[in-house]
Amino acid sequence: MANFLKLSTILSLMVSALLLASQYPTAFSSEFEDEDDDELEEYVLDAPNPNFRLRGRFFVSIIKKGAHCDAVKYNICNGVRANNGTSILNCCKTHCRNILGDRNNCGKCGNKCKFAQRCCNGKCTNVAYNPKHCGKCTRKCSAGVKCEYGYCGYA
Repeated sequence: MANFLKLSTILSLMVSALLLASQYPTAFSSEFEDEDDDELEEYVLDAPNPNFRLRGRFFVSIIKKGAHCDAVKYNICNGVRANNGTSILNCCKTHCRNILGDRNNCGKCGNKCKFAQRCCNGKCTNVAYNPKHCGKCTRKCSAGVKCEYGYCGYA
């Protein structure tokens, strides 16, 4: 009987924690989430890529996020501009990455940003205290307003 009470108490605590986590998901998530959530699922190339043809005479004009590439044989994304100049794709290891916005490949392949930093225009930036990139890239605070903890005018 005592084991049953312990088991039922543990089970009820676990169910309560799961219900709480489902009602308040932001309470259990990080303030500085990965920027991949903000990115498009596809990169629309600024100019068709002559390195890769899609059957016949048609060139690729859209590359899906994380598309497979090989820097030597199947090079579809090295130095390719996309999304009206807001992205530059490089073949990092075996996948196309936006080096202007990827925290794990910021500015070049393999350059990882530190904790609480985001890759803003190819540079690792501390978004907690930068008034030009407050909380996320390109979020600017009004003139004279400080950026504190990722919020403009926190205090």
